[in-house]
Amino acid sequence: MLNALEVFTIVVVGVMVGVEFSVAFVINRILNALPEDSGQLGRSHGGRMLGAVMPVWYIASLALVAVWAVAGWHRPGAGLVVTAGALLILSVVMSLLLLVPINNRGKSWTSENRPADWKEQMNRWERYHYVRVAVIIGAFALLAAALT
Repeated sequence: MLNALEVFTIVVVGVMVGVEFSVAFVINRILNALPEDSGQLGRSHGGRMLGAVMPVWYIASLALVAVWAVAGWHRPGAGLVVTAGALLILSVVMSLLLLVPINNRGKSWTSENRPADWKEQMNRWERYHYVRVAVIIGAFALLAAALT
């Protein structure tokens, strides 16, 4: 049963990492290359869509890692799982303190109401997001290493 939990957790966390990696290195570059207001409108829509899904995904991933850490405490690799959990907690804290406030503002922006510094805010969000992606990749790698 623990093996199934480990595999399921790695799949859930791995797909989450893939989505966030795609946002950072594919979707945002596409949106940045669009003409005029299209990129900003796409970011607003993406913020609304992913803003509804990703919190559940992050918390579910963290919960799965916590269950794995408790259930597998006696097994080799438990320290790696706990460290991965700590990194996921860090990613949630980063999200709440740094990324979500910018995302919440950006979700409602249109070409008529966006602030003059909207590009600066999006660039700040992207920088924070790169760090968050690195953190969750680290968590994912630790989970994978815990299997060996």
